Amino acid sequence: MHVPDRRLALAYRLVAAVLMAWGIGRVTGLLDGRPSPVEFLYYTVLSNLLCLVWMVVLAVRTIADLRAEGPRGASTPSARFSLAVAFAITVTMLIYLIVLVPETYTQGNGYQPFTLTDNLIHIITPSLAIADWLLFVPKGRSRWFDPPLWTLIPYVYLAFAFVYGAAGGRFAGGGQYPYPFMNVDRNGLGGGVLWTVGLTLALEVVAYVYIFIDKGLGALDRRMRRPAAIRTAAAMAVRRG
Repeated sequence: MHVPDRRLALAYRLVAAVLMAWGIGRVTGLLDGRPSPVEFLYYTVLSNLLCLVWMVVLAVRTIADLRAEGPRGASTPSARFSLAVAFAITVTMLIYLIVLVPETYTQGNGYQPFTLTDNLIHIITPSLAIADWLLFVPKGRSRWFDPPLWTLIPYVYLAFAFVYGAAGGRFAGGGQYPYPFMNVDRNGLGGGVLWTVGLTLALEVVAYVYIFIDKGLGALDRRMRRPAAIRTAAAMAVRRG
């Protein structure tokens, strides 16, 4: 179930790509001429970059389909990957809202959440990616085993961050860990494991919510299309008769 209008999808995807690029440009310092490469070591920026690249791919595919097939229909190289991208950036948004913002308030470290830059990369980009999937991507293509596969995206990042920090690499401010819940020195090994397991279980629940939505909308779409298909088949039979 989706909006089958490629012109609308293209306009949306171009605007979304610009906003995503704006957020990345602001947080990495690229827009003000003071680039900070260390920002690209964070899951937040990497997941935003994933969304930007995928949105550009979607826009290019939409342009190609417009020229080849006209304005009616959907344009995506992979509906399943669109949902995987939506989940990857949902992780960014939920960790920010549920973990990092409360951490900021309780620790009182001077960091101010909900600035324009923070909103762009933690809330606006996730919302744009999720809305693109909801509005313009065909539903019912997901598989029940997709959520564990999607979890590999943040887990690969966790492995990279721990190895990078253990090897002497440093994140912004000279810290060994990119996020407070990964700080084994403060939380202890057991605390780190509990954080990881707890977040994994919570995010898997979110992932399966996406699966149920996708399959539910896909089933609804098939039910809505069935009468039209029957009418078309009946009309063709009458013409042949």
